[in-house]
Amino acid sequence: MSLGNNERRMLRAMLSDASRAWSLDGLLAATGWSDQVHVAGAGTGLAEAGLVEIAETASRTVSLGAEGEKAASDGLLEARIWDWMQGADAAECTMQGLFGAGFERHEAGPGVGLLKALGVKVEAGSFVCEDEGSVSATIASRTDFIAILASSAQSADSLDQALVDHFTGRKNLIVIEESTSRTWTLTKAGKSTDSSSLDEVSQIGQITPELLQTDAWRDAEFKPFDVNAPAPIPAGGRPHPMQALIERIRSVFLEMGFSEIEGDYVQSAGWNMDALFIPQSHPARTMQDTFYLAEPAEVEVDPTYLDLWAKVHEHGHDTGSKGWGGTFDKDEAQKGLLRTHTTVNTIRHIAENPHEPCRVFGIGRVFRQETIDRTHLPEFHQIEGIIHEPDANLPMLISTLKTFYAKMGYPDVRVRPAYFPYTEPSVEVEVYWRGEWLELGGSGIFRPEVTEPLGSEWPVCAWGMGLERLAMLVLGLDDIRELYQPDLERLSKMPIL
Repeated sequence: MSLGNNERRMLRAMLSDASRAWSLDGLLAATGWSDQVHVAGAGTGLAEAGLVEIAETASRTVSLGAEGEKAASDGLLEARIWDWMQGADAAECTMQGLFGAGFERHEAGPGVGLLKALGVKVEAGSFVCEDEGSVSATIASRTDFIAILASSAQSADSLDQALVDHFTGRKNLIVIEESTSRTWTLTKAGKSTDSSSLDEVSQIGQITPELLQTDAWRDAEFKPFDVNAPAPIPAGGRPHPMQALIERIRSVFLEMGFSEIEGDYVQSAGWNMDALFIPQSHPARTMQDTFYLAEPAEVEVDPTYLDLWAKVHEHGHDTGSKGWGGTFDKDEAQKGLLRTHTTVNTIRHIAENPHEPCRVFGIGRVFRQETIDRTHLPEFHQIEGIIHEPDANLPMLISTLKTFYAKMGYPDVRVRPAYFPYTEPSVEVEVYWRGEWLELGGSGIFRPEVTEPLGSEWPVCAWGMGLERLAMLVLGLDDIRELYQPDLERLSKMPIL
């Protein structure tokens, strides 16, 4: 194999100490290069020629992230709450007591969740723990772990792997940096190379028209090129599978005569929850399930709707319902949040067009505080639609959904009774796939408590389904996270929709 000038220089430098395992810094100093890319390239060429062996060593360093540094000075969240529990009276050891002790809502929920995982229970609103020693020991080990990293970054191999894994799953507490170090050592053939044959020569790496206008090229030395070396096969661009599926769904609904609507990510709790007759005490409205915002903390709602929703929730107003009872909190209804479903778009569309028949759909992102696993993400997409007409009815809804899924390639569809707070009757939609029935979404007729305060007395057929779940079905995936991993090779192998 003919050596280029960079390979000659590096080999000549290594022959000055033929038995040495050369580091990157040593080679940069010996060759006079300032860029490590020259060492990497020349080293690869020498290795391919059998003159050099390359050894690689991978390492991981763990240090504190922004939240970790805060925990090092103020204490871990679970440690602070546990310390408070240890000193609080039994009557005070409640969620309300926790808020009274100065813990913010954005701290209380996650902190209690961490303690629940350690064995702390919430019974009748009070905190109970049967094995305080175990909880204290675990929190102490976590605190010691943070203290060690506060002094200096540590090798991952020197730390408790269980604690590394635990803190890796918590946002910004620790940072793991991976690095690879290499050394270059001469082989027997490399050591036997005559250094006098390694003088650098002028080589031509590119043939230009100017070069060919003279005869200088006849006696020149050309840089060798291996025409048989493997080269990457260029792949043409294509839409991301999720975007392709969205476009396919959009075309199906447009073909069925529906119009598309959109809405904002930021909504008030009133439009997102209260307008759908979801009680203000419903668990889904807590910090553990909904992303409430600090900015804007409030979203102004027309007082007319606040008054109507208050009457419906408290005593049913004139809808024939008894409502939920209690006192409706108008301030709660104006809290700002990230929408938890796209139904809010269709509800607002009805409010803006209460006396106009319509068939509309929407595809958009929604946000919920979900734990990431193979079937859940905190940010995902929903497909939403309504039929708002004087003669809308349940058979019309079912036939519409069956037509949609048939056009998507799933002709075997069935529905079964279900319960949703804002539809009656309610049904779940299932499709037959790989020998079993899979539930893909909910649907039903909006309750009078939903539509009449908006000014409409027509029946409204409504449905909603998760786009990612449908995508997993269409693409044959078992893990929802595969849809968003930046793995170009895997994405290129997914079916073209």
